[in-house]
Formats: sequence, structure tokens, C-alpha cells
Amino acid sequence: MSSSCIEEVSIKNNPWYRIVSEMLTQAGVEINGPRPFDLQVKHPDFFKRVLQEGTLGLGESYMDGWWDCDRLDIFFHNAIRAGLENQLPHHLKDTLRVAAARIINLQSKKRAWIVGKEHYDLGNDLFTRMLDEHMQYSCGYWKDASTLSDAQNAKLKMICDKLHLEPGMTLLDIGCGWGGLAEFAARHYGVAVHGVTISAEQQKMAQERCVGLDVTILLQDYRDLDMQFDRIVSVGMFEHVGPKNYATYFNVADRNLKPDGIFLLHTIGSNKTDNIVDPWINKYIFPNGCLPSVRQIAEASEGHFVMEDWHNFGADYDKTLMAWHERFQNYWPEIANNYSERFKRMFSYYLNACAGAFRARDIQLWQIVFTRGVEHGLRVPR
Repeated sequence: MSSSCIEEVSIKNNPWYRIVSEMLTQAGVEINGPRPFDLQVKHPDFFKRVLQEGTLGLGESYMDGWWDCDRLDIFFHNAIRAGLENQLPHHLKDTLRVAAARIINLQSKKRAWIVGKEHYDLGNDLFTRMLDEHMQYSCGYWKDASTLSDAQNAKLKMICDKLHLEPGMTLLDIGCGWGGLAEFAARHYGVAVHGVTISAEQQKMAQERCVGLDVTILLQDYRDLDMQFDRIVSVGMFEHVGPKNYATYFNVADRNLKPDGIFLLHTIGSNKTDNIVDPWINKYIFPNGCLPSVRQIAEASEGHFVMEDWHNFGADYDKTLMAWHERFQNYWPEIANNYSERFKRMFSYYLNACAGAFRARDIQLWQIVFTRGVEHGLRVPR
């Protein structure tokens, strides 16, 4: 008998194997099957680890090389569609973390800088290769686009058009990233932009790309903003605000927006109202992040603004993430010496898992336009 047959028999005799195998069957996934979305298990303790540690164990065991899958995106799409994440156990630490999130402000002014240092400061060498020329680390708009560059240009134009930007206006960009939107708005719409970020690496690049334009980029917490702007935009930042700060966030937006102003919020959103965050994502990708729900945004914005438009194009994030993953893989040889092989597996897992979640429509991407009530209404382009 060959060694591979012995290994196969050994795995199937594993008492944890049957449980995992039956769960995966619900998603149409096989263990060591022939299809690209089947799991190729390389460590006999994989099954026990996943059943004891849930999604954290699933992600960490992949990082450790305990299993592989050629098409992680399809695997996650199938698994989420089948609701497998709801069948995995919740570790005590996860339960305590959710409880703590309800009591402790995990996104306080002191803690808000953690995600900037641990994720956005990973390295501009990575993000300049993975992202488009505008360094947009948020969902592109693929309505009429066939490339990542076209999709991000379309997104930037749509944001500026939804804001009805005109030359001479002032624009506040809360969470300005690497300055791509600030540069685009200043260069193509003639506005003066004031951007804030909590990432030193982002601030440095944003300042460099906006040289010669009427753009100011500050390393600053959004809660310290106290000026008046014609327009406010916030792209991919609200996910880091946290439920305990939603009211404060909208107070800040209200305080900084002129009476006849327009505010556009671009955020990933959850289908359900809860404080549950995937423990693997929380530990390795976006510490202290939390996705808002429709109800949470509606309640926090009530009393401040009129909701003029709510645009969901979450399905486009699937295409965006897969485009990022393709670029990440293609350019990896250029930056491999700066990162570990475990980091590569971690980042690939993250991009594919998120793509699968958006494809399964488990999470959404919203652009919401607020005013204080425009007479005769506000025309919002698509």
C-alpha cells in the first residue's frame, strides 16, 4: 500500500474527520477532492483544531500550511452560502471579546491608532503594487469597467459627482488614505481638500502625491475636527469607528458641514446588527474593526441629516478583491524579501475570504448621501 493511501486511511480514522467532512459536504466541498475549491489537508490535527477554535483555527492553520485550496474564494463563497460559519464553535475568548465590545470602547481615541500601525503601515511597497494608480483601498465601481484602474476611476468620479463638487469648494476627507481621492478631487474638480488619516505611511504618500495642489493632509483623529466645509466624504473609514462612537462620528460630521453641504459615507456594511467580528480578521487584519448595519447608521444619523440616497454595490467588491489578489500574486516576487511566506499566506487568505463573503452577499458596500434637506430634492448619479 502506498504512503498516500496510508495517510488517507489515517485521516479518515480521525474522530474529528467525520464531523468536518459532513459539514463541508453541505457546501459541496470535499476533503482532498479533485476540484480547485476542495480542501487539501496536510496535517491530521487540522480537523480538531478547526472544531475547537472555529474560524480563527481555520485561518491560522492555513497560515501554518496545514491545508491548501487552489480557489479559496470559491471555497468561502460555498461555505458562507451553506452557513457553515454558524456551525463552528465560538471560542470563549471570542465570546469575551464580543462582551467587552459592548462594555469597552475598543475604538477610543487612544486605541484608534492601532489599526493604522498594524495594517495601513504594513508597507507602501505592498500597497503600491496591489492597488491601482490612485491607491484606492476600497471597492471599485465595475458598472462599465473591465479593469481595476477603470473601476477605481469610475468610483472616484461617481463620488465627486454625487457630492456635486464645484471649483472653489472645500472638501473634508475623513480617513483620506494615501490621498488618491483628495488628489482626484483637487485636480479634476478644483476644490480645496482637507484630509485626515491615522496612518503615518498614508500621510507621507498622500502629501507627496498632492504636491502643488490645494490639499492638506494631517495625521489626526476625526474627533478633533472642528472646521466648516462645503462637502464631507469618508471612504472605507467608518468600519473602524465602532458602535460606541457612531453618535460621535455623526456629531463630528454635522459640526463640520456647512448648512447647505453634502456628506457622502462609503462603508462596508453588515446584514445584521451585532458586534460580532470574525476573530481571525480582528487578530490579523483589522484590529478593533466592526461592520455597521443599516439600522445602526440610520439611528446614528437621525437628527443630523436627511438621507438622500442609499446605493449598494457590494457585489463589485468581489471583483475588486480578486483584482487585488491577482496583482498581489503577480508582484509578490518583487517584495518577497520584505515579508515572510506566512505573511503571504495570511494576506492571500484575507483577500480571498473577503471576496467569497461579498460574492455570497454576506456583507455589503454602501454609499450613502446625506444633506440637511435640499429643496426640490437631490439628483444622485449612478
